[in-house]
Formats: sequence, structure tokens, C-alpha cells
Amino acid sequence: MAWEDEIVGPDVASAGLHVSECIGRDTASQVDLEEALEASRYTSHPYSSHPKEWPPLVEVLETRELPSTLIERYAAAGGEGTALCGTFPEICRAWASVDNSLFLWRFDKWDEQCVEYCGEEQSICTVGLARVKPGIFVEAIQHLLVVATPVELCLIGVCCTASGDGTDPFAEISLQPLPEYSVSSDGVTMTCVACMDNGQIYVAGRDGHIYEIQYTTGSGWRKRCRKVCLTTGFGTLVSRWILPNALKFGTVDPIVDMVVDNERYIIYARTEGMKLLVFDLGVDGSGPLKKIAEERNLIDPREPQYGVRRAGSRAIGRAAKPSIVSIAPLSTLESKWLHVMAFLSDGRRLYISTSRSGVNNTSVGLTGLGNVGQRPSCLKVIATRPSPPLGVGGGLTFGAMSAANRAQSEDLALKVEAAFYSTGMLILSDSSATATSSLLIVNRDSATQSSLPSNFGISSRSSRALRELVSSVPVEGRMLCVADVLPPQDIALIVQSLYSDLETFAGLRESCEKASVKLWARGDLSIQHILPRRKMIVFSTMGLMEIAFNRPVDILRKLFESNAPRSQIDEFFTRFGAGESAAMCLMLAARIIYAEENLISNSVAEKAAETFEDPSIVGMPQLDNNVSLTSTRAPAGGFSMGQVVQEAEPLFSGAHEGLCLCASRLLFPIWELPIMIAPREDGVICCRIPSSAMQVTESKIRSLEQFLRSRRNKRRGLYGFIAGRGDFTGSILYGTRPDVGSSSQIEGRNLFGQSSRNAGSGEISTNKKQRLLYSNTELAAMEVRAMECLRRLLRRSSEALFLLQLISQHHVTRLVQNIDSNVRQKLLQLTFNQLVCSEEGDQLAMQLISGLVEYYIGPDGRGTVDEISAKLREGCPSYFNESDYKYFLAVECLERASMTYMTDERENLARAAFNHLTKVPESADLRAVCKRFEDLRFYEAVVRLSLQKAQALDPNGDAFNSKIDPDRRANALVQREQCYEIIMAAVHSLTGEAGKVSSPGNVLDQASRDTYIRQIIQLSVQWPDTAFHEYLYRTLIELGLENELLEYGGSDLVSFLQSAGRKPQGIQVSGTVAPTSMPRDLEAPIPSSQIKFLDLLARYYVMKRQHFHAAHVLYRLSERHRTDAAESPTLEQRRQYLSNAVLQAKSASSASTSSASAKNSFDDGLLDMLEAKLAVLRFQIRVKEELESVALKFESFQATIDSNSNEPFPHGNLVYDANTAKAARDKVKELELNLMSITQLYNDYAVPFQLWEICLEMLNFANYSGDADSQIVRETWARLVDQALSRGGISEACSVLKRVGSNLYPGDGSFVPMDTLCLHLEKAALERLSSNVEAVGDEEIARALLAACRGRPEPVLAVYDQLLSNGAIVPSQHLRLRLLRSVLVVLREWIMSFLAERLGTTTAGASFMLGGTKVVEHTSIIQKGIRDKIASATNRYMTEVKRLALPQNQTEPVYQGFERSRRN
Repeated sequence: MAWEDEIVGPDVASAGLHVSECIGRDTASQVDLEEALEASRYTSHPYSSHPKEWPPLVEVLETRELPSTLIERYAAAGGEGTALCGTFPEICRAWASVDNSLFLWRFDKWDEQCVEYCGEEQSICTVGLARVKPGIFVEAIQHLLVVATPVELCLIGVCCTASGDGTDPFAEISLQPLPEYSVSSDGVTMTCVACMDNGQIYVAGRDGHIYEIQYTTGSGWRKRCRKVCLTTGFGTLVSRWILPNALKFGTVDPIVDMVVDNERYIIYARTEGMKLLVFDLGVDGSGPLKKIAEERNLIDPREPQYGVRRAGSRAIGRAAKPSIVSIAPLSTLESKWLHVMAFLSDGRRLYISTSRSGVNNTSVGLTGLGNVGQRPSCLKVIATRPSPPLGVGGGLTFGAMSAANRAQSEDLALKVEAAFYSTGMLILSDSSATATSSLLIVNRDSATQSSLPSNFGISSRSSRALRELVSSVPVEGRMLCVADVLPPQDIALIVQSLYSDLETFAGLRESCEKASVKLWARGDLSIQHILPRRKMIVFSTMGLMEIAFNRPVDILRKLFESNAPRSQIDEFFTRFGAGESAAMCLMLAARIIYAEENLISNSVAEKAAETFEDPSIVGMPQLDNNVSLTSTRAPAGGFSMGQVVQEAEPLFSGAHEGLCLCASRLLFPIWELPIMIAPREDGVICCRIPSSAMQVTESKIRSLEQFLRSRRNKRRGLYGFIAGRGDFTGSILYGTRPDVGSSSQIEGRNLFGQSSRNAGSGEISTNKKQRLLYSNTELAAMEVRAMECLRRLLRRSSEALFLLQLISQHHVTRLVQNIDSNVRQKLLQLTFNQLVCSEEGDQLAMQLISGLVEYYIGPDGRGTVDEISAKLREGCPSYFNESDYKYFLAVECLERASMTYMTDERENLARAAFNHLTKVPESADLRAVCKRFEDLRFYEAVVRLSLQKAQALDPNGDAFNSKIDPDRRANALVQREQCYEIIMAAVHSLTGEAGKVSSPGNVLDQASRDTYIRQIIQLSVQWPDTAFHEYLYRTLIELGLENELLEYGGSDLVSFLQSAGRKPQGIQVSGTVAPTSMPRDLEAPIPSSQIKFLDLLARYYVMKRQHFHAAHVLYRLSERHRTDAAESPTLEQRRQYLSNAVLQAKSASSASTSSASAKNSFDDGLLDMLEAKLAVLRFQIRVKEELESVALKFESFQATIDSNSNEPFPHGNLVYDANTAKAARDKVKELELNLMSITQLYNDYAVPFQLWEICLEMLNFANYSGDADSQIVRETWARLVDQALSRGGISEACSVLKRVGSNLYPGDGSFVPMDTLCLHLEKAALERLSSNVEAVGDEEIARALLAACRGRPEPVLAVYDQLLSNGAIVPSQHLRLRLLRSVLVVLREWIMSFLAERLGTTTAGASFMLGGTKVVEHTSIIQKGIRDKIASATNRYMTEVKRLALPQNQTEPVYQGFERSRRN
């Protein structure tokens, strides 16, 4: 059954909203009986009669005589024995007793069986039927007969046997005596029996008390059956057992009638003295019997006979007091506030409540149980209904004045001798006529229900008033009792399963047969499609009479069968309204009246269809003429703009309203309730409605939809009206209205317009402004479109029911066992409305279908996809279409592939599944399918299917369109990312499944994993989806697959990395020319999340040999700023970045060609800048290390002081000063945070912490402009030497001079003030030697100066010459001698270095030669020029020694030293 390419979603959703509104209106139209009685106080016609031209309302179906056995036994008793009778509707039996014999026979049909029971010796005084309490008797005994005689009460088991076909569960019965279950009556004659649905048995006696018969299995001394008096006290017991009867005073008022309210758990009793009693059994019916109230003066003869509320209860004995002939409880479906009715002998009815609170008190609650939670507390008459009028048999009608308002003479007054009431149906046995008696039947007039307005916000009081139809049926003999003919059990079960879970029908939770009868409280109109005609059995003295009550649809059917004139059809539509009448025509035409299909002939169905489509009867769509006009006044001196005219809404015909009513009533029991329930705690899920009920509902809905489709195809009704009047076919079916007025204006309004009620055939007059809005053809097209939407909703609903039946047949729990718990919870909350109309319902339905198909194609091999697909495509094509079929074919292939170990076969099956799915990517359950492909290692399908699904979900590329609404774009991107995530999950699984066994059973090694990962990446980058590429790149980075990303990344990888890492503005991604300027955003903070992207970008440039770009990116990484030390890179990391940047810049420079001169120039500048940055960074690292050393020394020294508290702390030492250590730690943190300039390092860090060595290096690096006499450089050197002297004396100072001087000595001595350093050190050495502070050798300073000059003796000798030549600088003779000793050391070093150079040996080796025998042989090789210089200098210094005014013992060693040097 094809779906005919219909648009399901929008039309079904729109129709679903309208159906919900109709259900709400229909529910609100159900008026509480108390409210209807209150409204009837203000009306003049509480009763009406059935039109005599119409078929009768009540039909006598059959009369049957009493069983012959019963008649013979009664005749044998001479008519003087004790004879009782009654009915047991629960087992479809009537009963009668003659003396001690009890007879039971079928009352709904004569089957020639009459069961007789004669087990009692005494006459039977009352009989009752009770359900069996579970667990006491054998399973065959389901009911118990309670038989009371004057001496005992006996329980008799009733066994029912079903018919052969199972349609009649009470085909045969047998009685099983239970001798052990009898109890003495203690001399009390029982008058009546009342039984609860839970099996409790109550009997009332002529002593005015109520007893409970309790029975158990019995154990030990305890009796199996006993009688307990529930209404007696201690005084009554004493009176009963001690006082003789002669001493008992007062009269006893025996109980003659007792009824049970099984919904509210209340017992009502009536006595001979017309006293009414009420007893409470507790909230759940298991509590002790408690007497609540008793009332004797319920009747006031002076009270007006017509619907006046009572102001009090005053008994006046002037007039004859009517008696109470019967009482009956009211169902909660009829009223939440009225609880019981009392029927008087004059035909009046008393409506009584047991609650003291006001009947309109809404605080009690509006559930189906009414005020069950509020227990009874009193007896209060709420309203009195007047007696029905006489003469209805002659077709008496009632106009403005009711016959009930006229005083009836005593002869015309009703004389009710028996009454029966059951859910809105009242049967009175009237004996006012002496010749014959008749049955007066009173039931609610359905026409009043149809007159309720559709807009339930405000309703007129008269429309809610209780109006009843009165009919009269003659009967032979006197009516003894009446019983409902309960619907068949299968029908009752269906009705109960459909309606019992509704909140307003919670009272239906009892026996299914009784529950279906109580459903009539909703009225004929709303349930005549689901329940058959109501039937009753009247038990009279002459026999049994079966009567049936024709529903409104039965009346209409009979009118069609009898070819009634048009006037009667018009009268029917007028009485019930066009909408309700059209709904009944639909029921007949579509044959959806329950259990009455065989009564509807083809001619009746065709006439009903023609009437439904006749515009002269159901009306035509038109504009609502109730348009309010708002006038606007012009200001003074201005002009008036006229009136603001409210645009008229279309008012659809009665046919449309009838379809809405019919559809909403079919869907009402299931529409807003969950489709699944979990009734047990073990989590077992099942369908809320049994399959039988769903099948019945589906059949009716399909019949209605097929009828509508057939009329559409035949162009009947409005379809024919709009045919040929423009291109309205497309507008009706698909909502494209190019030719109908203003399309946007119509579509923006209510698609379903306003429901029409009582729409006649005449045209509603409209003003000129309204006629300009829509033409008749346009209005007809709008109504046809609305009806088409409803038809599609019906079809969709029938398919949903079919699907649920199919799911239910395969056990829901088994199908959903693999579904996620969240999805399972959504399934339990899913209503039928959502299943039909919402996207979520469609998705959950697909989940169920998936489970069903997997059940078929599972390892057990229960079937194939083709088998289950054929059922689904035939029964629910909107839930299972061709694309779903392809999808499940693929699933079947995947299932077969997972079970085979043949590599080729597995590959072919996976490929076949992939080919199926590529045709329907949007229908696939992507996550489940890709997981299967992943298990098969078929990653091509994982990648391509996911990307195809993303494309199908966003075909217009909204995810990349920045011009559309941001929310729409974000939603499209989210949908795409859900598909992308499946591919990334496969990659993630591969990266984390080392050693995992794949589906065929082989262990997946590392090489295979790498191969699959590369395959996924290569397939992914081939797909032209930038959003996916970005998602892919980010995921690969997160998984640590950077190498694979850089190797196999797409062409957009660079742009992605640049964008993710805030790419430099000067870098051109696609060009090969280096940038001409450094990036301007280097100082912008870079979040830590973006660093990895820049790292990868640099690696990519290095891999692609784009060295300039790599240098810039590395430079940016090294220069990035941070405000938080936790996120800041370390200085070592920055140094590494800069070092790599320098290497890349050098590589770029070396690779450049000579023709690119401009580029080479820039490259040199870039390289110089990077090298300078690297040098400054090294200074920063050294400063940081020195400051850390300062802090560490203080901490170590502090620990030493703490361990030796007697040693004083040297507060004057800067290194160990606590404040300095704290400042050093703070400065270290600053240095770790960001890069500093050389100026900052010098002024803020090096100088304050006296890092003079680093200061000198900084000054040298900065090419300080001062010459050798520069005061700053000299002062810095002096501070450095003083610092070294203070730390370690001359040795430390010489070491510092060697280290620093050799690094800073430029060759010309301009930056190292040798004279100052030499003089400073020599003076310090002399002072320390003289004061015995330090033993200073003659060679330390000289060698240090030589090392500072990088081993060149000439500059050192020049310095000493300068000092010795100036007596003002060196006035001290000892100091001059000190200088000459150092000069001697320099001369020796010069000679040895020169000799070592010439001989190719070391300085030590040369020293050895000079001291050996071969010295003379080698001296000839010394060049004459150098020898002359040395000799000249030696002579000069020897002269200086001679000039010293010092003792010879001090100068002679020096002089001899020079002498030896001169000779060498």
C-alpha cells in the first residue's frame, strides 16, 4: 500500500493539533450530573418525547416465557409457597426460588437449560452472587451463590464452562455444594444480599443489622465460614442473648434493600420505615464497616415537584407520604458530587450526597474517582427531579410549558411499584392504570449533548440542563426486576482496556462487563461507535422481555432503511446538529459502528455517504458573520479613518465538523496516553493496550480513511465542487496555492477554520468587505485541504496501530533490550499523539522497527528482511518506506558478514551493504551501522556514509552560510558534527585497541592499526567539507596523531592551523615569497589551546621546506606573552624556539639564489634580528639562574643558622640578606613570565643585584659607545674586581679576569681597561701580601692579564710600561718591584709561547727545552726581530730594577731573572 508521495509531516501535525482541540472540547462538553440538575432549575422543559414519525427509541426484541420446570414447581405449590426472583448479569442468568428450590437459567437467550438446586430443607428467603476471593477454592469456581434460609446461610460454588469457540464464557454452569461453608442464621431472617467486587459478602436481616459472611480455607480450630454482625454493640449483644423476647421493647425496622458502591466503597441500605442508612468501608474497601448517617425524613410532600433545591427537611403529615421504592448508587462517571439516588413511589427522584462540603467545591479533586478520598459524613438531598409526565405513549410533545409544571390530578399521578436505574437509564413500573401496567423508560436526551457549543469557554445554562426522553412500553404482568445485558466479554475487555487508563474513567477499574456499561454515562453520541446497542432484560410475572435502546445512529440507519422522506432527515440534522449528524453518516458510510456491521446494507451506506456530501444538508463553508467592528474616533479638527474591520474566519461545513468529531472520538482513548508501560519493577516493557483493542481501533480508523479516500478519488462532495475551477488539486494536497487569493495570508491563518454547528443549507449573509476575502471556491478548497489533513492523520494513526500490534506480537522488552536507557525512558513517555505527529515519535518508531528486523535476521535465523519488510511496507508505509527497506537489507548483509570467516565473502557482503546504504544515507541509523562496519574493518563505509549523512542533513550548506540566522546555522553544524563524531570514534577506537581481537578473530597489530588510520585520514581529506576537515584536524591533534596529520593532511591544513593559532598577517599561505615585515600581532596573548596549532604549523613548514614561514612562526611562539606563570612557556622553551628559528632563517638564507638580492637583504636582517633576540634571551636565562642562586644561598645559609643558633648572622652581607633573597625570588618569577629587553635586564635585574659580570657582557653586546676611558665601563670592571676580591681574594679576581676579559677583549683593548685592572690587582696583591691576608704569587696577576688579552704579551707589557713610566701612578718602590716581577713572568711566557709555536710543541714543552742541554741548539731558530724586542725590553726592565731604592736581596732575584731571559 503505497503512500502516494503524500506530505506527511506538516499536514499530520496540523491535523493532530486540531484533533487535540476537538478532544478537549468533547471532554469539556461532558457535564456533571449535579451541574446539569442545577441548570435544569431554570428551564421549562426537563422532559421531551421521541418524534413519533421516527423509528421507536425502545424496541422489544424478544419475549420469553419462564422455564416450564419453574412453572410446574410453582403450580405444584398451589401458588402459596415462598417465591422469589432476580437476575445475575455477571453470569447471564436469571433465578427464581420456590420454597426450598432454586432455579437458574439463561436470560439473554433460551438454551433449554434450567439448573435446579434443592439442597436446602427450609424455604429460601434471599439469594445473592459473589465473586470468589482468590486462593480459597479450586480455579473452576469463580463465583459463589449465597443462599439464605431462616436457619442458615450457605455458600454454593458456581462453575462456568465456555462454549466450544470460546465466544461465550457462560455457556454452561454447574452448582457445587460446599457443605463446610455454611453458618447458622441465629434465628434472623435475611432479607437481602450485597457483594463487593473484591469478594466480600454482606447480608441484611429483619433485625435491622448487617452481617458479613467471612470464609477462609480454615486451619485448626478456626471455622471455614462464619457470620459477623457489623452493626451491633455490647448492649445489643446482651439484649439478643440474655433478655427474652417478651422483655424486648420497641419495634425493629428491618432492612429491605442494600446496594454497594464499588467505586467509593460505600454501602447504602433502605428499611421498611423508609429510613436510609449509609455505611463506610474505608478508602480501599478493606476497613471495618462504619455507620455514617441515617435519615428518615428525606421526603417532604410540600416540596415543589420540579427541580427546586431543598432548604431543609421538614415532615408534614397532611398529605400522603410517598414511599421509597428503590435506591441506586451513582457512578463517578455520572457525577463526582452526587452519590446515590432514591426513587419515590410518585415518580420523583432524590439526588443525595454523602459529603458535607459544597458540591461545587473543586478542592476535592477532579479525578475519575471524584471524592473517593473524602469519606462519607452525612446524607443530604441535593436536588429533586420531578416525576416524568404521563401520556408519552401517545406521542405527547412538550412546548414552552411542561406537563410537569401543571398539577396532575391524583388519578393521573404515577404509581411506581418498582424502579431500576443503571448509568443514565431509568425504568419505572407504573401501575397507575388499573387494567395494564407499563414500563416508563427515562434516559438522557442525546440532542442536548450535541447542542453544546464547540467553544467550551462559555456555554449557555440551558444547553447544560438535564433534559430526558420519556418512552413507554406496555408489559404483561407486573415488573419484578430488570437487568443489564452485559456486552460480550471480548467487547467488554476491549472497551475497558481502551478507556480504563484515562483520568476521567478511573472508575472503570472493575469487572470489564460492568465497566463497559458505565461508559454509557458519556452519552450515546461519544461512545456509539465502540459499544453496541444497549439491551436490558425485564423480569415480569409473565416471563422475560428483552428490550433494546436505539442509539441516534440506529435511528438514522432505520430512517435510511425505510427511505424516509427528506423532511425527516432534515429534522434529524436539526435535532442533533449538522456536525453530529454528519459524524453519524460517516459511521454508517464507513461501517465503523461496533458489532453492527452486518446491519448496515450497501444501500444504507451509500445513502449515508450521499447525505454526508450533500451541501444542502451539511452546509457549505462560509465566512463567520460574527465579526466585531471597532470604531475609531478622529481627533478634533481631523478626519475619521473609518472602522477597523476584523478579518472574518472561515466557518467550515457540518461535514468537516462531523469528520473532526468522528476522528477525535476514535482516537480519544489512546491519543494523549503513553503507548508503552512498565507494569512491573523488573523493567519489562509492554504495550499499554492489548493487540485486540488496537486491532479493533485500527480497523475502524482504516475503514474511515478508506471511505474518505474513495470519495476523494471519485471527486464526490466538495472534491467535485472544486474540480475544474483552477489549479486547486496541488493546493489541496500539497499546500501550494498560486491561484487562491493571497497564499501567505491563508497559510498564516487557522488551516481548519472554525467548526460549524447546525449549519443549514442557506447562505450566511456577509458584507461586501468580507466577500472580498475569499470566494466560494477558495473556501471549499480550504475545507477540502483541512479534510485531507485529517484523512492523512487517520491513515498515519492506523499505521501506528498496526506497527504497535506487530511490535507487541514480538515482545517489546526483547526488541528494546539493546536500546539505550535514555531512549527506553523516552519510549515509556511517548504518547500516541507524539508517535503519530512528532519527529521524535518517528525516530522512536524506527528504533522499534530496527529491533524487530534485528530479531528476524539474528543468529537464530527467524526470517529474512524481505519477510518482515513485506509486512511493514503493507501495514505502515509511512514508518517503513523503500529507503528503510534498503537500510535493513544492508543490515542483513552486515549480519551475515559478521558471521563468516571467509575474507573475500566478508568483504563482498560489506561492500554490498555499503552500496545499499549509499542510496539512502539519510535513513540509516548511522551510529549502529558504522559500528558494524568498524567491526568488519570496512572503514571506507564508515567515512563515506557519515559524510553522506551529514550532507543529507544539511543539503543547503547552512553550516557554512554566515548570512542566515545564527541559531539555524548552529543547528546545522551540530547535526553535521554528530555525523563527524562517528568517524572520529573509529579513529579513537583504533588508537586505543592495541592487541584487540577483530571480528574475524585475528589480533589487530600495530601496523594494521596505522594502516587503517591512514586510510581514514586519506578518505576524509578527499571529501570537500571544510567543517569536517576542521573537525578531523582537531580530533587528530587531540589523539596525538600529529605526524599522520602533517603527512596526509589536505590542502586546507595550513589555513586551519593558521586560523586556529591566530595566523600572522604577513604570512601568505599559498605563496612562496617570504613576508616583507614581521607580524604585527606577535605581542597579542596566545591561549595555551592555540600553541599546539602553531607548533604544528611550524613543523609543517619545516617539512615542506618553507623555512621563512617556519622561522616566523617559531619566532612568534618564542615571543608570546602571558599574564599567568602557569601558562607561560619556560625560558628554555623560548630559547629552543628561537634557536630553531635561527636555524630556519639560516637555511632560508643559504637556499636563496643570488638573483634575489632584495630577498637576501631581508633574510640577513631577519637572521640578525633572531640572533640578537637569542642573545638577549641567553642573558635573561643567565640573570634568572644568578637570581635563583642568590635565593638558594640564602635558604642554605638560613638552614645553617637555624642549626647553629649561636653563630651570628652576617647582616651586612648582601647575598644573605633576607630582603634581597625575597626580591630575587620575585624577580625570577617576572623573568619566567615574558621576554625582557636588554635595557630591562641591565637596569632592573643585573645592576640592582650586582651581577657585574653579566652587566659587562651586556654593555659589550650593546656596543656601548664609550671608549676605554669610559667611566661606566671602568666602574663596572672595578666593581666586578672588588666583588671577586671580597669573595675569594686575588685568586678569584684573577679567575674572573681570565673568564670575562677573554670574552670581552676585542683585540684593541678598547673595552677592557687593562691599565686600571693591572694597577688595581697589583696594589691589592701587595696589600694582602704585606698584611699576610693572602699569599699571592708573582705569576697570578700576570697570567690573568695574559689570559684576558687572549695570550698576547705585547698589550700586557705595554700596560706595565705605561705604569712603570709614570711615577705619579706608581710612586711606591715595593709596588714597582711587584710590577717588574709580573713583567718578568710576561717575558718568560712570551718567549715560551713563541718557541712552542716555532717548534710545534706546547708551552710546557718549550719550557722544558729552554731548561735542557739542547736549548743552545734551538736558539738559533728564533727570529732576529722578536729576539731584539725581547732583548730591548729586558734591558729596559733591568735598568728599572737597578733604579729601585730597595735592599739588594729584594731586587737581585728579579734582576737575575731578567738577565737569564736576556741570555735566552
